[in-house]
Amino acid sequence: MLYMYLLVFHIMAVMSWMAVMFYQPRLYVYHREHNDNVGFVSVVQIQEYKLYKYIGLPAFWASIVSGVWMIALNNALLEQSWMHLKLLVLVLLTLFSFSMEHYRLKLQTQPTTRSGQFFRAYNEVPTLLSILIVTYVITKETMPLFSLGVIVFFGFVIYKIATLKA
Repeated sequence: MLYMYLLVFHIMAVMSWMAVMFYQPRLYVYHREHNDNVGFVSVVQIQEYKLYKYIGLPAFWASIVSGVWMIALNNALLEQSWMHLKLLVLVLLTLFSFSMEHYRLKLQTQPTTRSGQFFRAYNEVPTLLSILIVTYVITKETMPLFSLGVIVFFGFVIYKIATLKA
């Protein structure tokens, strides 16, 4: 029964963490594209800070701790190839999450050379990674062709967004 409650908690924590990863880069788009509007940027900076520090980090740690706890309760999960891929993609998602703090600090303290267009493309990365994770968890399979197809499709989408003329 503990495992089921942990699973519910884990899903809720992941949903909160993903909400931050879907919205935070959008704030960076607004921040970057309205750099000359000091009042607007100061409000966006507060939103960026609170979203990351008060929701993103706690949700990240809740996701990690509950996930590790679930694996400790059912370590047979580590014998399954889909879990290995899920954990690999989770590492990428974690790196993305920490990169958001990097960009938040850069936007706050110094002008960045990254454009609003860059942050629009950057905003697509968590969608790609979450599709892969959810697919592995639900199907309990690695599905190499599906994974490659999703990566190629999102690579194309990210490329097109990054190269759009404003």
